[in-house]
Amino acid sequence: MPTAPGGESVTDIRGPVADGPVLVINAGSSSLKYQLVVAESGQSLATGLIERIGLADGSARHTVGGQDHVVEQEIPDHAAAFEVLNEQFAEHGPDLQSAGTVAVGHRVVHGGAQFASTVLIDDDVLATLRRLVPLAPLHNPGNIAGIETALQTFPDLPQVAVFDTAFHQSMPPAAYTYAVPLAWRQTFNIRHYGFHGTSHAYVSRRVADLLDRPLQDVNTVVLHLGNGASACAVEGGRSVDTSMGLSPLGGLVMGTRPGDLDPGLPAHLARVAGMTLPEFDHALNKESGLKALAGDSDFRQVMKRRHAGDDAAALAFDVVVHRLVRHLGALALVLGRLDAIAFTAGIGENSPELRAAVLERAGLLGVALDPAANESPDGETRISTPESVVAAFVVPTNEEWEIAREATRLLANH
Repeated sequence: MPTAPGGESVTDIRGPVADGPVLVINAGSSSLKYQLVVAESGQSLATGLIERIGLADGSARHTVGGQDHVVEQEIPDHAAAFEVLNEQFAEHGPDLQSAGTVAVGHRVVHGGAQFASTVLIDDDVLATLRRLVPLAPLHNPGNIAGIETALQTFPDLPQVAVFDTAFHQSMPPAAYTYAVPLAWRQTFNIRHYGFHGTSHAYVSRRVADLLDRPLQDVNTVVLHLGNGASACAVEGGRSVDTSMGLSPLGGLVMGTRPGDLDPGLPAHLARVAGMTLPEFDHALNKESGLKALAGDSDFRQVMKRRHAGDDAAALAFDVVVHRLVRHLGALALVLGRLDAIAFTAGIGENSPELRAAVLERAGLLGVALDPAANESPDGETRISTPESVVAAFVVPTNEEWEIAREATRLLANH
């Protein structure tokens, strides 16, 4: 049975996992994040981040055994980025071939309604991904560029696409259907999709293990809180509702994205300010969220300013907490019975103040915070008291391991 980083067994209801490491690729428009992960154990053999692709001051960081190897050079495109990746593995090991790498697993942000599960990549899959670009114009082009280059770089390895949206394909029609004209829904696939699926899947599975209960019997609200943020109601290992919708803009307040808005806003700004749709789209993706509220998209900097008495930062914190509490309460009602709340990702794992502010207002749900545990969590940590009706946890996410497991599970089933 697979084991977690701490050595505990991991509950799984979706079939066996094949042996061997997977090269996990998360390609953005100007970055390439990679990790060589042993799918069975979650062991990371090497990690790397290549940034500022296409710019003169590109850089790459490759880490093996705690040792960083930094390269600063111009990296004109994704093909050059993969050359740097290969050079780093060849020079600092482990060698991808000698390590017995069994597959390349690609994170793809938006799979639309076409992809409800992990798939082997072929020409038809790539063609479909290109058609889906309008659903995620900021994310999917980079994902596709990484796939196309990896197919050329590693032609003998199976290439697998793992979708942020796939975990949420289990949502019932009442949750994913928008009350908009039928033609929009049928012709343009306008519906509620959700994101961060690999994180929500991994964390909800770990929560079941921490509770020592079968995954099928546990209802959890997972709060994935980073520069991008989403909440998800997971019933027995299946997503039944989530805060993000058609795009990664909806739901919670994020670094530069606003979360929920009145849908009348674009028409209103067009009338009163002459704002165009491209201008509105840019503002929502790049100029909103914490950046709009406090002038800084980095939550850590916002908290420093809040501690120093900055009113804008204080308001930003309050807005973030209010939106979190509102979605948490709604998702708890969707589940009908709540067993646990889990905080994950950069902010969720590292901000005791935010966790306390949310859980202190969640007493109505039956949560009793353990302040001492909350202040200094050590990896996977229960931060609610033993008497708490609903458990609360900090669970560091591991999306790379989840992608590796998805890839090898697909190979094993084939």
